[in-house]
Amino acid sequence: MSRQAGHLDRALAAFRAGEPVLIHDFDDREGETDLVYPAGAVTPAAVARLRNDAGGLICVAVSDRVADAVGLPFLEDQIDHPAAASHDLGYDDRSSFSLTVNHRDTFTGITDDDRARTITELASMASTVEAGVDYDADDFAAEFRAPGHVHVLRGAANGLDDRLGHTELGLAMAAETDRPAAVVVCEMLDDETGRALSTDAARAYARRNGFPYVEGEELVAALS
Repeated sequence: MSRQAGHLDRALAAFRAGEPVLIHDFDDREGETDLVYPAGAVTPAAVARLRNDAGGLICVAVSDRVADAVGLPFLEDQIDHPAAASHDLGYDDRSSFSLTVNHRDTFTGITDDDRARTITELASMASTVEAGVDYDADDFAAEFRAPGHVHVLRGAANGLDDRLGHTELGLAMAAETDRPAAVVVCEMLDDETGRALSTDAARAYARRNGFPYVEGEELVAALS
């Protein structure tokens, strides 16, 4: 087994076990490292880590199949406002953002407990859809309300063949590890510069905490 293959296998084993993985996308794309969890494994303590140690936007990416089954749109297609007329991203053709939601059994939706509940219930929803159970937009609405405090992202239809974002990288890991098609992604930011955390600093964080760190190109080569 090559060193690179063993490194990736360790990352996949950690993800399969419900542990977080740091994923750096590409220097010529966002150039960011995200802290990524299987959504079903997220606890209130994990939400605290995401907001304290990562600091970016806590999002749940779901696959195109899951999003389509429950009628989750691309948000830019739903906004009737001039601000949404031209979505000129410097790193991609379109944003993955869909609705923001809270689970209906949460209170404000923003606490660590509330967000963990919403996130794990989104994973349960994804698992239900993937199992072939009849679960549609009305069923989704019975469980979740919008707007809320958890940002949902919609993965590209053909995954990494269509788009190389953290959304698709995380979902590819979920598929490879037999996890539901729902993953938490959160950008890691630097408290001193306010910019994206450098790859050296992200690797150091991963070493300190015993978390795997992988490059997007490794995942694309192995999983696409």
